Amino acid sequence: MDNVKPLVEVRPRRVGGATYQVPVEVPAERAEVLAIRWIVSFARSKKGMPIAERLARELMDAYKGEGSSIKKREDTHKMAEANRAFAHYRW
Repeated sequence: MDNVKPLVEVRPRRVGGATYQVPVEVPAERAEVLAIRWIVSFARSKKGMPIAERLARELMDAYKGEGSSIKKREDTHKMAEANRAFAHYRW
């Protein structure tokens, strides 16, 4: 589960008529909720086998550092890194 937890995410902030994607740290509780939500949603999106097996496979992929939920975490971190210039709008 720890492999899927995001450390940072982007939140929209409206400043002077423009909306910026501002990177913010993710609190531990929210990181856990996001990780569970991502794992379950990607397990549901796979078809052709029982939900228990899909969930087990997604958890095993997360443990091995691969799979859709890991990609989602990496994409979230990339988005935060790309918008790092707007970090000073955090408040």
